[in-house]
Amino acid sequence: MHEEKVKRLASMKKSAEGGGGNEKIEAQHSKGKLTARERIALLVDEGSFVEIDKYVTHRSDDPSIPKFYGDGVVTGFGTVNGRQVFVFSYDFTVLGGSLGEMTGKKIVKTMDQAMKVGCPIIGIVDSGGARIQEGVSSLDGYGDIFFRNTMASGVIPQITASIGPCAGGAVYSPAMTDFVLMVENVGQMFVTGPDVVKEVLSQEVSFDELGGARAHGSKSGVAQFVAKNEYDCFDKIKKLLSFIPQNNAEEPPAVEPTDDPNRIDPNLISLLPENPYQQYDMKDIIKSVVDNGDFFEVHELFAENVLVGFARMNGKTIGLIANQPMLLAGALDINSANKAARFIRFCDAFNIPIVTLVDTPGYLPGTDQEHNGIIRHGSKMLFAYCEATVPKITCIIGKAYGGAYIAMGSKNLRADVNYAWPSAEIAVLGPEAAVTITHRKTLKDAPDAAVLKKKLAKEYRDKFANPYLAAEKGIIDLVIDPMETRPMIIRALEALANKKEARPWKKHGNINL
Repeated sequence: MHEEKVKRLASMKKSAEGGGGNEKIEAQHSKGKLTARERIALLVDEGSFVEIDKYVTHRSDDPSIPKFYGDGVVTGFGTVNGRQVFVFSYDFTVLGGSLGEMTGKKIVKTMDQAMKVGCPIIGIVDSGGARIQEGVSSLDGYGDIFFRNTMASGVIPQITASIGPCAGGAVYSPAMTDFVLMVENVGQMFVTGPDVVKEVLSQEVSFDELGGARAHGSKSGVAQFVAKNEYDCFDKIKKLLSFIPQNNAEEPPAVEPTDDPNRIDPNLISLLPENPYQQYDMKDIIKSVVDNGDFFEVHELFAENVLVGFARMNGKTIGLIANQPMLLAGALDINSANKAARFIRFCDAFNIPIVTLVDTPGYLPGTDQEHNGIIRHGSKMLFAYCEATVPKITCIIGKAYGGAYIAMGSKNLRADVNYAWPSAEIAVLGPEAAVTITHRKTLKDAPDAAVLKKKLAKEYRDKFANPYLAAEKGIIDLVIDPMETRPMIIRALEALANKKEARPWKKHGNINL
């Protein structure tokens, strides 16, 4: 009798693990896509995954909806490099991975458990969207998921891998998570698909052009990472997890350092061009300063005039924000302000110290920026820095002009330690712009205005565009030799390790969204 019961369980287990059947699995593989369970196996440590709600089926009375165990999503828990995670993975072989009432309940249960445990939740999206036949029940599922996304925000890390379609209201859950990874030529996200766009706007656009990985990685900024394939995607998730803590009550994981914390780099200053208007790659400076040159960039393809990402200094995680003179001379604009602000807020929520490297001529001018809200969007970056109570260390390397000087982790925004290189230029305006305003009449009447302007700009640069006036006022804590940048930042981080900073009680601030 008991043997029969065990055989029945084995039969159900086999059926559940078969998803939508061999034909559907072959169709999934023919598109170059893995199945939901194959994806989970790639992510978690071997043998660690425990599936929950394996035998759930839909409760609809509609006879046109076939019943499958699991009902279109695989949920459970396992470990990644020994650390606990909860996972849900849409199963496209079952009813196109559509979300019905029970699919939603499974995902919500998984999210609730991750919150109780205090560990990351990872969602793998490959879904046709809401299950039309289940009507409002499927919409309820999305609403419940959105609420959990909001409650989990800033409490546990939330990561989404987009490895297939994700359309309509379904796209908002990934957007509410901390990090979105999309696989090239596979992941797709859009509120309205190409057919609707053609019908309503008479615009011809492909799925990939409208909502593919490159579109969201470089244009919309929805995707923080673009992966070459599914294997690359899960490798990126594992590396991302290695930098961040399990939850907001823990410190980020530390590793045994293999790079000398007192290492100096005499060649660092040579990376900076003599001409302050000449381009150079800030990544070269970052890689010289951080442990083993390992900089894990976030949002690499979006708003490239600002760099954000994770690194380690003496084995401990930092969040790094830096201007990138290779693009727009490192000026701040709408997209870069949004990108930096969101990254700063993630770091602050999860106890990750912030290191800022500055070389910016200011905010990007022009009617396009003004009319699209540079004031509104630019203020987010100020808000994020002010709000952050983690250790904040800033080093001014080159230009730091005007409002952008303030925005890039200045002392006024409660940065804890502010260093500057001797090459730093801290001023209200760049020399040329400044003398154009302060000597307008003189230049207008001068017989050789260009020569005079150049002379006046040099005088201005010599007098004002240096770090020493700011150091005299204590706005810059120390002007440092560039070669000592790494050990000086590490010492500041160690000194600030136990930092506590109180803020007024409030439900939450009102960041200018």
